[in-house]
Amino acid sequence: MVKIDKINEKLSLGILDLQQFIEEGKILTKREAEKKGVQFLLSKMLDNRLFELCYTPEKKPYLAGENIHISISHSHDKLVILTNNNESTGVDIELLRDKVINIQSKFLNEEELACCKNNIEMLTLFWSVKESVYKAYGRKMLDFIRHIRVKKPMPEKNQIEAALILPNYHKEYLLHYEKRENYILTYILNEI
Repeated sequence: MVKIDKINEKLSLGILDLQQFIEEGKILTKREAEKKGVQFLLSKMLDNRLFELCYTPEKKPYLAGENIHISISHSHDKLVILTNNNESTGVDIELLRDKVINIQSKFLNEEELACCKNNIEMLTLFWSVKESVYKAYGRKMLDFIRHIRVKKPMPEKNQIEAALILPNYHKEYLLHYEKRENYILTYILNEI
């Protein structure tokens, strides 16, 4: 039901199976399960320490009075939270579904489309990477095609690079990716 991994000295990843959480907690709605699931999982990740979860006007989550950066994602039955002790971060989890083929031109540039070749896993990976970068940036008004560029995956390391390119802002990231059951999970390891 709950899995918490300390990835390195600055990163921790928590995963919660929402379906089991709903069944065990007599929770009625999916939205309620997500909200309570975030509180439950964060509590476990912070060793049951009290915390106040807040959101910026752009809906980026943060912990009041803490120097811990967080990112939250959920997809169907899975909820994931990434904490980073040093810098803004991003995590995303996506259920593998055929519908990503129909929307690929809305988030991939020509080079990325050629790399993905209508492959559902690759398309979902690129979408998830862009979502993770978007969450790390934490502000609206990003064009996924023009502003977030994804390079070819490095499958031997389960890593992939991405860049956020704006007129007065440029950051490059190294991300981890993996397939868990029928989901693609991505998270930012560090800026490069």
